Amino acid sequence: MSHGTVMFLAQSSPPAGGGAMSQVIGGTVGSMIVTVAMFALVLAHRSGRTQVLTRLGAFSERVSGLPPWAALPLGVLSGSLLVAVFGMYWDIACHLDGGRDPGPFANVSHYFILAGLFGIFLSGLLAVFLPTEKPGTAALRLPGGLQAPLGGVLILVCSGFALAGFPLDDVWHRIFGQDVTLWGPTHLQLFGGASLSTLGGMILLAEGARAADEVPRLRAMKIALGGAFLIGLCTFQGEFDYSVPQFRLVFHPILLMLASSVALVAVRVWAGRGAAIGAVVFFLAVRGILSLLVSPLFGHTTLHFPLFLVEAGVVELVALRVARDKPLTLGVLAGIGIGTIGLAAEWAWSYAWWTIEWPANMLAEAVVCGFVAAVGGGVLGGFIGRALSTPEFPPQPVPRFALPAAIVAVVAVIAWATPISSGDPVRATVTLEDAQPAPKRAVDATVRLDPADAADDAYWFVATAWQGKEGRSVVEKLEEVSPGVYRTTEPLPVYGNWKTTLRLHQGSAVQGMPVYFPEDKAIPVKGVPAEPSFTRDFKRDKALLQREQKSDVPGALVLLAYLTVLFIGVALYASMGWGLALLQRRLGAAAVSA
Repeated sequence: MSHGTVMFLAQSSPPAGGGAMSQVIGGTVGSMIVTVAMFALVLAHRSGRTQVLTRLGAFSERVSGLPPWAALPLGVLSGSLLVAVFGMYWDIACHLDGGRDPGPFANVSHYFILAGLFGIFLSGLLAVFLPTEKPGTAALRLPGGLQAPLGGVLILVCSGFALAGFPLDDVWHRIFGQDVTLWGPTHLQLFGGASLSTLGGMILLAEGARAADEVPRLRAMKIALGGAFLIGLCTFQGEFDYSVPQFRLVFHPILLMLASSVALVAVRVWAGRGAAIGAVVFFLAVRGILSLLVSPLFGHTTLHFPLFLVEAGVVELVALRVARDKPLTLGVLAGIGIGTIGLAAEWAWSYAWWTIEWPANMLAEAVVCGFVAAVGGGVLGGFIGRALSTPEFPPQPVPRFALPAAIVAVVAVIAWATPISSGDPVRATVTLEDAQPAPKRAVDATVRLDPADAADDAYWFVATAWQGKEGRSVVEKLEEVSPGVYRTTEPLPVYGNWKTTLRLHQGSAVQGMPVYFPEDKAIPVKGVPAEPSFTRDFKRDKALLQREQKSDVPGALVLLAYLTVLFIGVALYASMGWGLALLQRRLGAAAVSA
């Protein structure tokens, strides 16, 4: 596609219901060619027609000390994950600042995501096809005489789930319209599968280390993979990182506590003293570089990230008193510390770094939910570390109910935070004063709420302008100048493609009121003009931020689609749990027999 064609499409209304069929066909053909080429390479290796993979595997073995079937796939996985996560955060920024794509292949960031996901897929293929004999006691016997390491199979499963998300995403948009949110079902499938491949890599490293005589940099590799696991778990917080969350703010502490407790407890049990801090240092290095690339260099909305240093310190302090052979006890106590001290630290960090800080009136809800998520995540992290460490030390017996109880607790907290209510009726009278004249008009707004106390104790009351295609999104708190009367703190763009709203989050209600919206013929919807003075009602925020979604889809079809994606997600997580249980059982049995 030429640059001129892309610019033309960007200036008109991009498609709101899936890509052009020519691009869908082209993408399908291209994906098939790449997949066939990958299979041709590994099959040629198995038949002896090429020595490329043999030489690369030998080189990887010399560098890492791991057997080729673990060393080469882990190298490919590491590079692919970096490419994919860069593409993901760049893609989110592109959509926040520019709106919908003219087509699936008109966004350069999509190529990085695809390259990363196909690289993860190749990593799994290499792990499955490289072994010429049984690669360790946890290996799986596959059709065709293949004996593959468990971690490699799980990486292949994760990448398959993620890659399937691309065509499913286009189908989803054709049926339901665009869902301009990170938490769209197929979006969750895309980056959820990629993020869990880090756990597959951890399992593959555990298998490779068990099969090798000596791995000089084993601990460093464990810590790096633990940091990658933390990065993967934090991809679910993307909308909070960019300060345009479309769901309740209590999700933010829940997700931070869950990610830190799961990943940091797991890596501390697996890699030993200092591993939690090392994983966070790795996390901060990668996320810091991504923020510098996406925001200052590319000029997009600032990408924020959590700190996690206090949480890592909590895990390390608990581990000084609780031995690694008691991973469940370590996980519970570390979860308690993360859910209290760690939560307090992230609360302070929100005022230093996040655009939307955590308000004091969210304290009760956030403390309870964050604490439960941290303790449940600590238990999950303990079980993960216990499986990865088998048979390095004999772990303590654990109650049968511990793991199911942790899963139920985490699911219950997420279920509690998910519903969004319509809230009480709120109306606003807005007066706009031009701060910059047309054609690039920007305004200062004075907002008078009815009722006057509608924003009292709000989790957020902000002005948001995004998807303008001409710069970074604007997210600014409104300043109260008198009871019920607020003013914007910087001019808001009200021209072109900008979508400018007032957003109010009170309790479980997330509401919004349009200030300016452009006409969009692709949906189609009329524009909302930014008149000098107007009175409008607040409505469900999702109706404004996701106005591309179709409203005439039968409810039964919606339910079926969501249940299908839910089933896919449950199958993905269940496969990882099955893999960890199998790893522990087989490595433990091998140690006993030896």
